[in-house]
Amino acid sequence: MIDPLALARELAAEPGVWRAHVHHDPEQRTFELLRDDDEVTAWVICWMDDHDTGFHDHDVPSGAVAVVQGHVVEERLRLNGTPSERVAGPGDTFGFGPDDIHRVRHAGGPPAVTIHVYSPPLRRQGAYLVEPDGTLRRFVLSETEELRPLST
Repeated sequence: MIDPLALARELAAEPGVWRAHVHHDPEQRTFELLRDDDEVTAWVICWMDDHDTGFHDHDVPSGAVAVVQGHVVEERLRLNGTPSERVAGPGDTFGFGPDDIHRVRHAGGPPAVTIHVYSPPLRRQGAYLVEPDGTLRRFVLSETEELRPLST
């Protein structure tokens, strides 16, 4: 099995692999598939102000994110624990397991670019609606459906 964190770092260190896929759109995140095989999927994702995945999980795969430009914020919900938040900038990486529920959003300022790696390959994900009373509702999305915050 491939180590998503190691591969995310490796891809981030090779701009020739991802730089041609960087396209910023103020209306929505852009993402381009870098690798898709039996072991892994890898994407380059471009972020601008107000771009946000909403809370989600990755169903089966573990994954990792490497920030190559700009800054993003990762927020995590924790079962029986306190939510956490971190800002990640160029050179930073973070990993997550299939049971982790998190969201990633642009931190503001210059556009951001991140490399995302999932192993086994990402085929579906869970998107979460946070109800006003704090209840989480999970909706299954295919890997081709764009994540965004859900609202009631």
